[in-house]
Amino acid sequence: MKIDRVIRIAIAALVLLVFVIAIAATLFVTESALNVWDRLVEGPKLLLWVYVSVMAALLIAAVWLIWRLVIRRKIPAVRQSSARKLSQSDIRKRLRDADAAGVDISAAQAELQELAARQEAGAIHLCFFGEISTGKSSLIKALVPASDVSVDVLGGSTTNVRHYRWRNDAGSEILLTDVPGTGGHEEGLGEKAIQEAQRSHVVLFVCDGDLTRPEMQALEQLLSVGKPLVIVMNKSDRFDVDEQAALMQRLLEHLDSAGGAADRDRVVAVTAGGEVDVIESGGDGTEISARRQRPADVGVLVVAVNRLLHDSASIDARRDQAVFSLAADRLAEAEAQYRLQR
Repeated sequence: MKIDRVIRIAIAALVLLVFVIAIAATLFVTESALNVWDRLVEGPKLLLWVYVSVMAALLIAAVWLIWRLVIRRKIPAVRQSSARKLSQSDIRKRLRDADAAGVDISAAQAELQELAARQEAGAIHLCFFGEISTGKSSLIKALVPASDVSVDVLGGSTTNVRHYRWRNDAGSEILLTDVPGTGGHEEGLGEKAIQEAQRSHVVLFVCDGDLTRPEMQALEQLLSVGKPLVIVMNKSDRFDVDEQAALMQRLLEHLDSAGGAADRDRVVAVTAGGEVDVIESGGDGTEISARRQRPADVGVLVVAVNRLLHDSASIDARRDQAVFSLAADRLAEAEAQYRLQR
């Protein structure tokens, strides 16, 4: 497309005007600088040195501001090898570099502070993780009958992270952590559950049958950070012996394919109990609907947990590694947000 002659003339005039202004500004600055210099040379030496010092300080300040705003704020590319484990010194160095660049590191720092608080407290954290309606809260209720766990027949009753105290056979204090169920409609609860699972020592992955694709993805994510894990098939009383054996074998295969230890004690079948509706026949032939308490059977779960907790130093180290990985993820999110804002 040809540019109209009037537009070309206007552009040429603008270029000429800018050239004239630049020449005039250069002459004005040069004349002013020479006049100031001549007066300083003729005046007291002290005034000359003070003037030169002030100008030098202003120049240094300008260079520092440019370096601070442009050069120093660049985030160095950090490539973490998936095979290399993060150490506390690694993540703290990354935090220092990111903070110097102007990145908001508060979320990553909060993870390390929470880890330090849990290390000082010394309690063992067991996280009950799974999709909604698999019976996580009911299992905690079966282990700690005196707790005020809310069990809702509609499912998805846990919308926040809650801890319940329990002591195992060895007398160790254990915090049972109930997290929001995954697979619900409310946004963000699944991510909150995954993060709390990473902060725990051991994850009890609760299901009520064969694993769905989202459950497999969550299982692989937890195992990728080295999280000790037990698959807990709840509501096992719904299946006969053959069906239960087939499901247990299938869960073992899932665990093996996801990269976990496919030991028999890593997959257990339990029944959390609770109330069930039954139909009773009266003496006169009438039928009456009633609710009966279903007994809980969680003994194999207690045995599996005690075996995992036998090596406390190992699960402490693996918990720390998982939290370092979580802090690194939080830092990566902050760096991405910083780049977007820039």
